[in-house]
Amino acid sequence: MEITPLGDSALIIRVREGFEDAPDETIEAVLRVQRCLENAQLPGVIETAPAYTTVAMFYDPTRAVAGGARPNEVVDWLAERVRQVLSNANVIQDEEIEARLVEIPVCYDREFAPDLHEVAKRAGLVAQEVVDLHSKSEYRVSCVGFTPGFPYLTGLPNKLATPRRVVPRKEIPAGSVAIGGNQTGIYPIKSPGGWNVIGRTPLKLFDPAENPPALLRAGDAVRFRAIRRDEFERSTR
Repeated sequence: MEITPLGDSALIIRVREGFEDAPDETIEAVLRVQRCLENAQLPGVIETAPAYTTVAMFYDPTRAVAGGARPNEVVDWLAERVRQVLSNANVIQDEEIEARLVEIPVCYDREFAPDLHEVAKRAGLVAQEVVDLHSKSEYRVSCVGFTPGFPYLTGLPNKLATPRRVVPRKEIPAGSVAIGGNQTGIYPIKSPGGWNVIGRTPLKLFDPAENPPALLRAGDAVRFRAIRRDEFERSTR
């Protein structure tokens, strides 16, 4: 397990080398390591953040020094403690990761789906077949990032894989559901973006007033439910 510095206040713990060959297995392994690190409550550690094959561990160097690290040895001191925590494979394997199933309603109406027909054309399908394939699959949140609360979802049917747009849009509305490569995702807030937009959800995926502020978290299972325009309108009132 490789541990490397990320700037002067974080470490990257590499859990697996690859992701594509066994995505669900890798997500589970990453989340178990994250849980073990959180349970250990190491001195100075502020937050852990899982990604595809790694866990980032953010820390306050002054608090680590107060916890016993020498000022010029904080990285090595924390890295050694991480190794100690993760040295017991049984402890990691025993960490149960429960995947929540979250249903996301999506309106695939033409107004909300400027790239739906392009995705369909590339796949050799009609638009409704894209909607059916996209909304009847089950996905997994691999990680959250890019913008606050943006979920990267694996599980997209291979037929729907579509390269990112050559020219990104300067503004994509909040709630837009899109395809980028072999993943799908949801734009939680209005932002630039280069993914292919095929629908929109009325749900609010990020709200800084909530705790936690993001609706989805790494490891969640996600299903999309196709809704009509009138249901979308009612949900946003």
